[in-house]
Amino acid sequence: MYLTPQGTGWIEVICGSMFSGKTEELIRRLRRARIAQQNVRIFKPAIDRRYDEGDIVSHSDQRIPSRVVGRAEEILDHCPLSVQVVGIDEAQFFEPQLVEICRELARRGIRVIVAGLEQDYRAEPFDTIQALVVEAEYVTKSLAICVICGNPAVRNQRLTKKGGQIVVGGSDTYEARCRRCFRPGEDEPELFEGEAGDTK
Repeated sequence: MYLTPQGTGWIEVICGSMFSGKTEELIRRLRRARIAQQNVRIFKPAIDRRYDEGDIVSHSDQRIPSRVVGRAEEILDHCPLSVQVVGIDEAQFFEPQLVEICRELARRGIRVIVAGLEQDYRAEPFDTIQALVVEAEYVTKSLAICVICGNPAVRNQRLTKKGGQIVVGGSDTYEARCRRCFRPGEDEPELFEGEAGDTK
């Protein structure tokens, strides 16, 4: 257990692979803050509509009401001076400006709890999460279970041919894999004839 800062705000980051319990842990901390009668605000990005339009929902169907925002800067508009705790889920979907927003909230004396994926489907870091880990006072790394061998999983194996760094999905789109069972590149979109190396 860590010491709680006094007279200041701070940032907590919960990161890891998919299916590692990040959102469950975020919900647990936010519920405890509410039990303590603290003024809590909770946010999620508009792009994440997998399980519910408004609630934050874990893969195990734990949920908590939240406010949907399109951009990180909107969070400040909904955090009056009376707010004591701010929760933010799926932080990897926000632009890097989220780091400055979290910094400003902490400067105001607010406890900021952020959850998000640290790696994309190629095991490359998400810039926003990487910067938040550096900024945070406390970092919790969650591990999933590899669906192939049962080892601790730190990677996200994409199961679809859809391209791009961000493809929102659940167990139908991703699997948790360990370092050994992870197969980057198997999910790459197929190129049509003439696309690869085409300089015309």
